[in-house]
Amino acid sequence: MEAICKICPRHCNLSEGQPGACLGRVCKDGVVVCKNYGHLTAIALDPIEKKPLMHFHPGSKILSVGSYGCNMHCPFCQNYDISTTDKVETWMVSPKMLAKKAQELTAEGNIGVAYTYNEPFISYEYVMDCAAEVHKLQLQNVVVTNGMICDEPLQQILPLIDAMNIDLKAFTDKFYKMAGGDLATVKNTIAVASEVCHVEVTTLIIPDLNDSVQEMEEISQWIASINENIPFHVSRFFPCYKMADSKPTPVKMVYDLADIARKYLKHVYTGNC
Repeated sequence: MEAICKICPRHCNLSEGQPGACLGRVCKDGVVVCKNYGHLTAIALDPIEKKPLMHFHPGSKILSVGSYGCNMHCPFCQNYDISTTDKVETWMVSPKMLAKKAQELTAEGNIGVAYTYNEPFISYEYVMDCAAEVHKLQLQNVVVTNGMICDEPLQQILPLIDAMNIDLKAFTDKFYKMAGGDLATVKNTIAVASEVCHVEVTTLIIPDLNDSVQEMEEISQWIASINENIPFHVSRFFPCYKMADSKPTPVKMVYDLADIARKYLKHVYTGNC
């Protein structure tokens, strides 16, 4: 039996027992299901600004959780130890358990749950179930994502999501092809989500890959065409994973590109500088 995954634009056609390219989904009894459901690799109480979210409950904390796998394959991934393999230690945490833990931490300033670290939407069913439980307790749901999710599942889950930080890794199809993604899908996610919940956007500046003034002009103008008030994070790259021999982004380059973005956007921040 075969089945096609409908979560992201890869649309993996899977035979029985075969995992998707993301490693987090698998064909079982002719249906693609969440293989990593409830399997957490990381859990921490983080400042909300670390997501990064600067305009969503500033000064608060959020219970941050992640699993394993990703539907993109960026050679510069900072979390490659959990995003590129399913051979990792995990802890089983049910949606009710996670929501209860989030509630217990409200005394420490916690406002809800952030699905982060790896790509949350490959764990679509788990995030959906957790988000419903979290909302029952009047807490917030935050997703930190690469934006690689098809429109139908996105529309279904958005009513449960309060805020998103979405990576816009570059503004060329060539870059996204290299990283195993799809620019059009990511742009749709940003545009659609910004109509429903709080959205902030992050671009990691990598020397010689997406660091041109022209590309920053195009990115910031496009975001502004949706809403000039969308907060935009321009972040500094540090060598890691398959790009460990590269040089970090010059700090001046990050600041200069942020200034370009400020010509079009009202809230621009620099990260890791």
